[in-house]
Amino acid sequence: MKRKIDFGGATATVSTFIPASGGVTEHHAVIVCNDVLQPFPQQLESVLNAYHSLLADHLNGAVSVLKRYFLSDAANQADAVIAADMSDCAKSIIQQPPLDGTKIALWAYVMEGVDARPLESGLYEVAHGEFRHLWNASAHNTATNSEYQTRLLFNEYVMQLAQEGCTLAANCIRTWLFVNDIDNNYGGVVAARNRVFFTQGLTQDTHFIASTGIGGRQQDAAVLMQMDNYAVAGITPQQIHHLYAPTRMNRTSDYGVSFERGTYVDYGDRRQVFISGTASIDNKGRVVHAGNVVEQAARAWGNVETLLNEAGCSFDDVMQVTVYLRDPSDYPLVSKFFSERLGDMPFVIVGASVCRPAWLVEMECMAVKAADNAAFPAF
Repeated sequence: MKRKIDFGGATATVSTFIPASGGVTEHHAVIVCNDVLQPFPQQLESVLNAYHSLLADHLNGAVSVLKRYFLSDAANQADAVIAADMSDCAKSIIQQPPLDGTKIALWAYVMEGVDARPLESGLYEVAHGEFRHLWNASAHNTATNSEYQTRLLFNEYVMQLAQEGCTLAANCIRTWLFVNDIDNNYGGVVAARNRVFFTQGLTQDTHFIASTGIGGRQQDAAVLMQMDNYAVAGITPQQIHHLYAPTRMNRTSDYGVSFERGTYVDYGDRRQVFISGTASIDNKGRVVHAGNVVEQAARAWGNVETLLNEAGCSFDDVMQVTVYLRDPSDYPLVSKFFSERLGDMPFVIVGASVCRPAWLVEMECMAVKAADNAAFPAF
């Protein structure tokens, strides 16, 4: 179910998955300000008022699992967001300007029927039944370079997981890596991730983790990489499957990086799909349609569609989409492309450079589909 709700100062686009079994209901909401001429404090107030009204009046009993704030100027806006939003959940705050002309957009992942709390490890737990879903957001440090920062972040995350009886290889499902000045700092991020993964038993012969590595700035300019993560405690290897779409894309290890194109996780009542950041690439690892943002968007769309199909899903099952655009002046073309295809699905288009300069646009998404699988516990 998808719907759009106007709260006056801001509008929420919401997707909802309700399992037939009566278990956990999932919602994704993207909230955007209605008035681009408002200064930032008023835009923040409008977005938060819409968020609180959404939970109170339309999603009764729901709690936030993850919030991601997309800001136009994190150095001058992040502190205001932190002060205004004191809620307990995984909060990701990143400078990736919404390209509709506003200064702030919010993606909220919300659930009903779960118990949620922050843990001493620093992770945020969402518990239901036999599983504990562990979220981590806005992790960062100010070590001397992007490689060292990334290595420290992953090492800290490995220790956090260990406190919860988990490992990176067995339990981590998804990561987001936001790289400040990605054209210069992505190489260090890749080198550190490759090294940490190898030490944790993650190789091209085993598996990697679904991920997005994309441009984005934290409020402190000395932070060269900020990381968000998602892991599940209690999950088994039989529940986790990786997606490749080999007719459309090559293995990422072919060009020296270490992430999976997508991952799906089977539960007794649903299948969740996590599609990594996906650009206009072919099965030889080459950039396709250089210089043409609309053709690149179409190729990325086709790549994602093939990954979804490999997971037994389609865009009808998608709950939320984030689109990253290198050149803000391409927004009218790209907005038209995605608006025509996504309709009332929650999606946001933000300014963020992709890891290769020739890639003009990238997209990621999350999907969920009903399942009846007695081999696994319900979500």
